[in-house]
Amino acid sequence: MIPLPEAQQFVWSLAERLPSVRLPLREAAGLVLAEPIVATESVPPFANTAMDGFALRSTDAVAGARLRVIGTVAAGSVFEGTVGDGEAVRIMTGAPMPVDADAVVIVERTRIEGDDVVVEVDASPGQHVRPAGDDIKPGDEVLQPGVVLNPGVLGVLATLGRSEVSVIRRPKVGVMSTGDELVADGAPLGPGQIRDSNRLAVGAAAAAAGAEVVDLGLVRDDESAIEDALRSGAECCDLVLSSGGVSMGDFDWVKVVLDRIGNMRWMQVAIRPAKPLAAGRVGHAAVVGLPGNPVSSLVSFELFARPLIRRFAGHSRLERPRILATVMDPLPEPPPGVTSFVRVRLTQADDLSWSATSAGAQGSHHTAAMAAAGGLAVLTGGGVEVGGRVPVIAFD
Repeated sequence: MIPLPEAQQFVWSLAERLPSVRLPLREAAGLVLAEPIVATESVPPFANTAMDGFALRSTDAVAGARLRVIGTVAAGSVFEGTVGDGEAVRIMTGAPMPVDADAVVIVERTRIEGDDVVVEVDASPGQHVRPAGDDIKPGDEVLQPGVVLNPGVLGVLATLGRSEVSVIRRPKVGVMSTGDELVADGAPLGPGQIRDSNRLAVGAAAAAAGAEVVDLGLVRDDESAIEDALRSGAECCDLVLSSGGVSMGDFDWVKVVLDRIGNMRWMQVAIRPAKPLAAGRVGHAAVVGLPGNPVSSLVSFELFARPLIRRFAGHSRLERPRILATVMDPLPEPPPGVTSFVRVRLTQADDLSWSATSAGAQGSHHTAAMAAAGGLAVLTGGGVEVGGRVPVIAFD
């Protein structure tokens, strides 16, 4: 059997960097930046107050000083006059500092007496004032290529006046199922038939990983139909994901067709579940054949296809984070030389520590446990007793 890291490196090597596209900011969330962002203006663009209070000359602001209030300025407006000796302007957070005012005394440390304000504390130059360019100055390289456009990054781009941005485009991923035994769309089951869940589940997983998903359909066990579907997917997609027909000894039209039209590697990986795996190319497109059992299909997706999709999209962090969790009930011991991925529920305590409990039966057909799982406990040696700690691939 092939060690997991070797199989992963082979699969992930199938990714090629995708071209960049320009998108409106609202459509770019979660994508990877493809250009450096250099500021052309100051942020903030003008000196403004960080607090509600009174703008004044710091030389006038000594405890007990009485100053004449000559106006009010709110955010979005400008005080047209200047602040002279013994004068103050009521100012709201974010409003531009009036000319010749160099400090703000917060409203809580003042009191109004008629048309005057009495300041109760001394003030120093620049107190509660945000200077122009305090955050970003023209010429600053604010963002570098490779940054993921999370909400904070999008906020910076909007602040800089960018309405669109160059990003690595979403990978286009085709998903297909094959088999005469499969029934789709809730149709009644006939003798020996089962429902096609993999196409929907794997497609949803690919979309969650950031892909644009193309449904290549449920294809019957017909060599011509399977070849047409695979060639069609390879022509329009960066990656094609199929499920089933990758086990040793299977005589399946998917294997027959891929061996003929593609350059494939058929593997038995030292893991449980999801041992069988196929990966390679058809034309320019990467192709990954996942196992047919529903749980094995999703586990295999997590270990191989999800990181591959992220690599296509330009991400530097391919795998999900792993946490250490305390085992609350015994987890099964894997066979020698095999890494087991056990579906577990995760609970976080008040002290931020994590605990893991079995999500249920661990067979490759037990879909309810997969639905209940918050992650996959990674077992590489003997079993883990109650109270032991185990690394867990956290789904969320």
